[in-house]
Amino acid sequence: MPVRRVALLTAGGFAPCLSSAVGGLIERYTEIAPEVEIIAYEHGYHGLLSGTKIVVDEQARRHAGVLHRFGGSPIGNSRVKLTNTADLVKRGLVQEGQNPLAVAAEQLRADGVDVLHTIGGDDTNTTAADLAEYLEENGYHLTVVGLPKTIDNDIVPIRQSLGAWSAAEQASEFAQNIVGEHRVSPRMLIVHEVMGRHCGWLTAAAAERYRAWLDTQEWVPSLGLTRERWDVHAVFLPELQLDIAAEADRLRGVMDELGNVNIFLSEGAGVPEIVAELEAQGEEVQRDPFGHVKLDTINPGAWFAKQFAERLGAEKVMVQKSGYFSRSAPANAEDLRLIQSMTDLAVQSGLDGASGVIGHDEEDADRLRAIPFARIAGGKAFDIRQEWFTRLMADIGQSVSAAAPAAH
Repeated sequence: MPVRRVALLTAGGFAPCLSSAVGGLIERYTEIAPEVEIIAYEHGYHGLLSGTKIVVDEQARRHAGVLHRFGGSPIGNSRVKLTNTADLVKRGLVQEGQNPLAVAAEQLRADGVDVLHTIGGDDTNTTAADLAEYLEENGYHLTVVGLPKTIDNDIVPIRQSLGAWSAAEQASEFAQNIVGEHRVSPRMLIVHEVMGRHCGWLTAAAAERYRAWLDTQEWVPSLGLTRERWDVHAVFLPELQLDIAAEADRLRGVMDELGNVNIFLSEGAGVPEIVAELEAQGEEVQRDPFGHVKLDTINPGAWFAKQFAERLGAEKVMVQKSGYFSRSAPANAEDLRLIQSMTDLAVQSGLDGASGVIGHDEEDADRLRAIPFARIAGGKAFDIRQEWFTRLMADIGQSVSAAAPAAH
């Protein structure tokens, strides 16, 4: 059957690809299938449940390219889990006794949607697959084509998720200013906390890009301006085993020699230990509708700073988080190229009725294709054995050994 109407939605946290992906989908449909109507549900599944939508009119089609210049999402995001009925009832999005999947599916049916494009992480895309399955069982065919959005770059089996390259670049730029604070005190400890709940890729990539920036700078050692003081001195990731006592001894030597220590910390590093400590103290650990620990409430950066400050003899400690700065940025040139290739294929897949998540399939020779939803999962660990990462760690003098696999 011909495609008459498509719907778009963006969901989950922001990433530097959402605005551009929305613009790219609109541009491509306008280019090759201008007769297809386009709507967008506002704030992701929140808008789908409430029926709140935007009609993409001629003005939006003509100016869709403007969206490539912006971060965020023009159609809005939210964290809504369609299988968490109690949370949805509490938020007034469904009534007691209603099946949220049924409410969402009926809205798609009422709106006459033939193709749903979801731009989000594994939860967003697998939820869309659940919707399609529900509709199919009830006599309504819906093609669902997802785009992989997450700055953590942790979607199985996708090689590179949209927005991750840009987020790493932005985290590096953030650090370029924050690390400048290292001379504000004689013994300064700086913790740069980077997003990454289960996966340390973003922190590692940010450190790599930051050190590449250091390679381009001139230094004046006689005046105290040295690369050594501006360098990354430690990288802590969920995938790395951390011996706090041994690292403290190593970093104490750096502090004694340079007068400062700069740590790049993935927010997911050490979370099991932090949660265990808080719960042992009788404190309740808050979780979001997906069951994830609310990391901003346990403050991993502050916890790590506390572990090291006294051991390093730090006179001043600064913890700075680059997450929101990074994730709300516009896409960079690398991501724009990736977004175009993925949105072009997403549109073709939608017109062809081929459901799946668009991505370079690591289990199929990195071929760009619509990957079946059944194979999509989150929490892919960063491979710490990669040559570029082992070289980075060797350069900063930190050992690399894998942590025990964490339960997600």
